Amino acid sequence: MEKAFRYRFYPTPEQETLLRKTVGCVRLVYNKALAFRTEAFYDQNTRVGYNETSAKLTGWKQLKELQFLNEVSSVPLQQALRHLQTAFANFFEKRASYPNFKKKLRGGSATFTKSAFKFKGGQVFIAKCTEFLDIRWSRQLPKNADPSSITIKLAPSGKWFVSLLCDVKIIPNPKTDKQVGVDLGISALAITSNGDKFNNPKSLKKAQKKLRRLNKALARKHQGSNNRYKARLKVAACHEKVANIRQDNQHKITSQLVRENQVIAIESLNVKGMLKNHKLAQAISDAGWGEIERQLKYKTDWYGRDLAQIDRWFPSSKRCSNCGHIVPKMPLKIREWDCPECGAHHDRDENAGKNLLAVGLTVLACGATVRPKSVKGGGGCLEAGSNSSDAVKTRKQRKRSGESPTSFTCCP
Repeated sequence: MEKAFRYRFYPTPEQETLLRKTVGCVRLVYNKALAFRTEAFYDQNTRVGYNETSAKLTGWKQLKELQFLNEVSSVPLQQALRHLQTAFANFFEKRASYPNFKKKLRGGSATFTKSAFKFKGGQVFIAKCTEFLDIRWSRQLPKNADPSSITIKLAPSGKWFVSLLCDVKIIPNPKTDKQVGVDLGISALAITSNGDKFNNPKSLKKAQKKLRRLNKALARKHQGSNNRYKARLKVAACHEKVANIRQDNQHKITSQLVRENQVIAIESLNVKGMLKNHKLAQAISDAGWGEIERQLKYKTDWYGRDLAQIDRWFPSSKRCSNCGHIVPKMPLKIREWDCPECGAHHDRDENAGKNLLAVGLTVLACGATVRPKSVKGGGGCLEAGSNSSDAVKTRKQRKRSGESPTSFTCCP
């Protein structure tokens, strides 16, 4: 399995000059290829692929004003075209939006394949550079690791990082009988069905005062001045610290959940749609729910765990985990409630975690899919792969027909 190992390194002045030139050429080739493909589609109504852009790159290198493209390794330039091809493939498959132009202020990156670098004696040598990179080996590479490609990245704060992609063997964790349902929140980032709560550092909210001051200082500097450049680096460093705190907390939470539990049930949230709520958009972005879901997906796959993803319309918060009664409404301000049927007292998030776990076990056991289905239809989980009209109805269609858009029942 391929796994990337990221380290910080400190280039010499000569190396930094070459790397900055390489990153700049990669950005230029990517942007010119994107503009070429976009113009070809709108002007000539034709789709341009990797082969056409690769041939175009050969022509660009022969132009007098672009002779500097020959001063850097050709491999990162070709890789930029491959990355653009992947971006368009994701766009046409509706997995991502239309590719954007790269900007200099956001740093940049360059990918080197086997033919453009050497990994010898625990040191990395890149093409057109005689000295090895001064890497800070914060963790050891796996024994006999042989990187297939490396990516040099310049962060907006001016720091340099290198990622080594290696083919490694990951040993699955020992099996356990523990199972957990996880409900994601804002006040507490993750709440489990066992009652455990993981704190949300809210790094962006805590840094707002400092960011406001730094951005005000940046706005007062003259365009193109050295002082403005230094002020911009301070803003970027503050944003980088916020992101590092968030990412560190996410990795700790997901690693602990995967290490301790065999089955993990989570809800598939529509984060993009939830960000349209301007009152909660910043808090949701700061929490990083989508990243937690992504990490759980690949970590459960790595370490031999089972991940059950529940449909976003399942009423995990409104449903009593004791008797199954669903209350009509559950505003966000209500954090604890009593079931009107059985009288059980519930913590909102812990109750949601219990419901997610119960439904997740059902999904894993009988292969059913938890999807919106009218109570009039008799209830029950829909069979996996079912083509039932109830299964494919949209939420608006169920509303028009008088059906409950969030009525669920699970297999007994």
